[in-house]
Amino acid sequence: MSEILNNSGLFFALLGAAFATFFAGIGSAIGVGKAGVAAAGVLAEDPSMFGKVLIFQLLPATQGIYGLLVAFLIMSNIGLIGTIQEVTLVKGLLYFAASLPIAFSGLYSAIHQGKCSVAAIGTVAKKPDQMGKALILPAMVETYAILALLVSILAVFGIDAM
Repeated sequence: MSEILNNSGLFFALLGAAFATFFAGIGSAIGVGKAGVAAAGVLAEDPSMFGKVLIFQLLPATQGIYGLLVAFLIMSNIGLIGTIQEVTLVKGLLYFAASLPIAFSGLYSAIHQGKCSVAAIGTVAKKPDQMGKALILPAMVETYAILALLVSILAVFGIDAM
């Protein structure tokens, strides 16, 4: 019985890893999809724009990568990548909480970054010389995903230090 109690947080730690991957990944899929539709429209008119529009389509993909990174850190800290550690209920809940910033910020920022990328693709299609200015707009949304990633990483490492 004590063995079960000592490892009762494993479920919540894994749930946190899943949340980070799942929600940030959903946001990235939506954002990349929206930008891809806009990019395809531009390419139908001017295939030489491929390199420029591809950059805008790739921007919302980073949130999914950030979520995956946090999930790997959690899984590594609980020993799923290596030797399984004992995860108490409190520690499992802490890992779950640590995953929430990137899970939800990744979800929303990737969707909105995709919308900004769509607008930027339209700008570049009409005025290719404005690529630099257009790139700043969706990149600003990235700032909040990076802040959430930082909070999640610091939280995961803080739990590991306990």
